[in-house]
Amino acid sequence: MKLLLIEDESALSQSMANYLTKAGYHCETAMDFESAQEKTLLYSYDCIIVDLTLPGGNGLDIIGKLKQVNSTVGIIIVSAKNALEDRLKGLELGADDYLTKPFHLSELNARIHSILRRRLQGGSTKISFQEITILPQQGQALVNNEPLILTRSEYDLLLFFIYNKERIITKESVAEHLLGDSADQIDSFDFIYSHVKNLRRKIVEKGGKDYIQSRYGVGYKFSTS
Repeated sequence: MKLLLIEDESALSQSMANYLTKAGYHCETAMDFESAQEKTLLYSYDCIIVDLTLPGGNGLDIIGKLKQVNSTVGIIIVSAKNALEDRLKGLELGADDYLTKPFHLSELNARIHSILRRRLQGGSTKISFQEITILPQQGQALVNNEPLILTRSEYDLLLFFIYNKERIITKESVAEHLLGDSADQIDSFDFIYSHVKNLRRKIVEKGGKDYIQSRYGVGYKFSTS
């Protein structure tokens, strides 16, 4: 799962990134309004943590623009301001939650997990697709109730496929999901083919069906049809 941390305090940004990376997330950072706005327009994220007071602008404007384009990204505001007006304005614009500084990183992690669970699973503690089950809290995937031994990239890829089931997803979007904005620097999508091949093999070895359909020249579709 991919997060964008929009925070201008360098120490806090680094602390959040380190903690959440260890918790299993892929984290990117932006430390001013311009870079934050650029990333939110160019890339997709599962959840954005945004400070309200940023060099060059206001985090509320970023939230507003995301909602103008009907983005479904989860949004958590973190701010030193505890004013009711700021809290209500952020929530009215479409933010999912609000944390006042200082806060415990474990609480931030719990809030992120809660938002992603609601967004991806409708509040359930597991994600299911046919004989495949994913337990996000444990970071585990099962086929026919048998554990799948997956690498971090394979697990993220399976989750991405299931979340986008029945939709054609491009190789570029897969690369962006796995690598973040560094995907712009790659010369080849061979690493995607390798991950897909391994994921297919591991699912089939556990008695699952191969739901990953290759769409020549475009990408993939995770589908039963």
